[in-house]
Amino acid sequence: MKRTALIGLVAALLAAGAGGGYWYAMHRMHAQSSAPPAAPAASPAMSSDGKPVASSDRKVLYWHDPMVPGPKFDKPGKSPFMDMQLVPVYADESADQGKVSISSRSLQNLGIRIAEVKEGRMDTGFTATGAVSVDERSLIAVQARVTGYIEKLYVRAQYDAVARGQALADIYAPEWLAAQEEYFVLKRSTQPGAEALAQAARQRLLLLGVAESQIRLIEQSGHPALRITLYAPESGIVWDLGVRDGMSVNPGVTLFRLARLSSVWVHAEVPETEAALVRPGATVTARATAFPETRYQGTVAALLPDVNAATRTIKARIELANPAGRLKPGMFVNVAFGSAAKPALMVPAEAVIHTGTRSVVILAEDGGKFRPVEVEAGRESADMTEIRKGLNAGQKVVASGQFLIDSEASLKSTLTRLEGSQTADAVTTNAMGGKHTGSAKVTGIDAVKGRIELDHGPIPSMKWPAMSMGFGVEDKSQLRNLKAGDEIDFNMRGEPDKDGDYQITRIKKKPLTAAK
Repeated sequence: MKRTALIGLVAALLAAGAGGGYWYAMHRMHAQSSAPPAAPAASPAMSSDGKPVASSDRKVLYWHDPMVPGPKFDKPGKSPFMDMQLVPVYADESADQGKVSISSRSLQNLGIRIAEVKEGRMDTGFTATGAVSVDERSLIAVQARVTGYIEKLYVRAQYDAVARGQALADIYAPEWLAAQEEYFVLKRSTQPGAEALAQAARQRLLLLGVAESQIRLIEQSGHPALRITLYAPESGIVWDLGVRDGMSVNPGVTLFRLARLSSVWVHAEVPETEAALVRPGATVTARATAFPETRYQGTVAALLPDVNAATRTIKARIELANPAGRLKPGMFVNVAFGSAAKPALMVPAEAVIHTGTRSVVILAEDGGKFRPVEVEAGRESADMTEIRKGLNAGQKVVASGQFLIDSEASLKSTLTRLEGSQTADAVTTNAMGGKHTGSAKVTGIDAVKGRIELDHGPIPSMKWPAMSMGFGVEDKSQLRNLKAGDEIDFNMRGEPDKDGDYQITRIKKKPLTAAK
C-alpha cells in the first residue's frame, strides 16, 4: 500500500511539472509575439577616409527617408513612404551645406576621376575653309563710247589670259571717223585760230575713247583710220565677254570685263564662336589642296556683316598674294588664323558643367569632400577649358562623375536653405524643381526647335518608369555636339511648361567608354 501511494505521488508531481512547463513556454511565446520588433542593428558610421566612427562621437539630429527627405523623425524605424528603414542625419553632416562626402574606397567604383587646375599657355589659333574668288577691286570694264560695229574680235573666249596693251577688238564707228576728219581739216587750215580748234578736236578724240597711242599713229599716217582698235588696259583674264564678231556696240555697253589674278580674295567660313579672334589686318596663312607644298601669305581685309543661319559661320574676306597665278577662282583653301598662345588657368573641358545660365565645376577638397563651384569659363583648346574666375592653380576638380555629385550637392544645399520655412511637401517640390536626374539614350534631335527624343531609364524622383518620350531643351546650344545614339545624363524640371513639355535644364554626354 505504501509503495502504491508513493508511485501515485511521483506520477502526480511529474504531470504537474509538465503542465507548468507548457504554461511557461506558451506564456513566453505570447510575450515575444506581442512585443515590438527590435530595431535592426545600425551599420557603423564611416568617416571620409572609409574608417568606422564610434556612434558616441557623432550626434544624430534626426532620422529621415532619403527618397522623401522633407519629413523628419525623432527616432529610427521604418519609413512610412518607402519600404526601407529611416536613415540618421548627423550634426557634422548638416554643417556641410551643399557638400558631398565620398569614401576613398568608393571613388574608383563610381568612376570619379580627379584633375588638377594648372597654369599653362592656351593656343587660340584655328583653321577654316575658304573659297578663292577674284579680287573685285581689280575688275576693269572695257566699253566703247560711241555707236559702232565689231569688225574683228581678237579675244574670243571667256577666261582667256590677256596682257596689258594687247589688242581686244577692231571697231568701225562713224563718229570716230568724223572726229578724225575734223581734226585733220583744222590741222591743215591756215585760218586764224585754226590751231586752237585743231587741239580741241584732238582732245575730242581722247574723250571719245581713242587712245593716245592711236592718235599719234593717225597723225603719222596723215589720214583718218577707218577702224579703231581697243587695247587691254591691264593684264589679267577675260572675266566677262559681252560681244561677238559683227555685233553692234553702243555707248555704256560693257564689251569686256578684265580681272587681275596677281592677288585674289578668299572668303573663309569662320565659326561664330571664333569671330572675336578675327581682326582686320591680321596675318593668315593659306594652303591649297592642289599645291600642298606652297604656303600663301595674306591679311584679313574685313569680317563681313552676314551670318549664315544654317552653319552659324561668318565670312572673313582675306587678300592673298598670287604672283604665279596658280590659285584659281573656285578653289578651296585651308586658312590658318594664327595667334600667340597666352597664359591661362586651365582644366579638362569635361570637368566643366554648362547649364546655360552658368558654368560649374565640382571642387575636390580634403577628407573626401566635394562641392560645386561656379566659375567663369573662357575658350576651349585641345580638350582644355580656360577658367577666368572661380579657381586657383593647384586646386583639384572632378573630371568625370561630377554630374551626379553636382545634383546631390544642389539637393542638399536647397533642403538646408528651405528647412523650417516650408511644409514637407513644399520642401520636396522646391528641392527637386529642375533637379530631377536621369540617364537616357538619344533617339532624335531637333536643334531648331530645341527638342530631343530620349529612351530614358526610371526616374524615381518623378515616379516615372523607363519610357521613350520627347523633351524641350532650355539651352539649345547643349544639342550642338549630340547625335542619335549618344548616351547622356540629364536634369529636368518637375513641372511641364505652358505647352505641356517637360524641360531639360542640363545635359552631360557620357564618355564613349561609359556608353559601351
